[in-house]
Amino acid sequence: MAKLVYAAITSLDGFSADENGAFEGLAPSREVFEFINELERDVGTYLYGRRMYETMVYWETFEADDEEPAIAREFGDIWKRAEKIVYSTTLESPLSTKTRIARVFDPEEIRRMKRAAHSDLTVAGANLAGHAMRAGLVDEIHLFLTPVMFGGGTSAIPYPFFSSSELLAADRFADGVVHLHYRNVE
Repeated sequence: MAKLVYAAITSLDGFSADENGAFEGLAPSREVFEFINELERDVGTYLYGRRMYETMVYWETFEADDEEPAIAREFGDIWKRAEKIVYSTTLESPLSTKTRIARVFDPEEIRRMKRAAHSDLTVAGANLAGHAMRAGLVDEIHLFLTPVMFGGGTSAIPYPFFSSSELLAADRFADGVVHLHYRNVE
């Protein structure tokens, strides 16, 4: 059975965006970007909320040139290769290939997808991830704590929410980012 994985780049105080929805200061360094590519390489399906999808759809038309770092070209290829499901009541049609719109987040559908999938699924976007966490669907969490603080904004982890997790790995990067990898043990 495939896993559902939640990965988020967050401020040190746990926010994936500030109170205005901006996420400046959270852009991954080359070293962190390479690490993320390794994590994403075998993802078969991305589950997105509308706002996260609208941010990530940039990769659909990303045209790498010789000045672009190889890691950006590689991520673009990884993103384009995967299936995408966007949960939205307002998005009329997909903005990328290999994408479908779902109007309702159905935990049973996700369970069926996990059982049938040959590769892992990821959920992205704090709000959608919150629905998946509350439904007990998230198997693993990757948090990239970045040494900036927003003091408020969009929490990377939903509140209220409780889960017991086991630390599988902790990695430190030269720019001060810390990666924490947890497995849900509920």
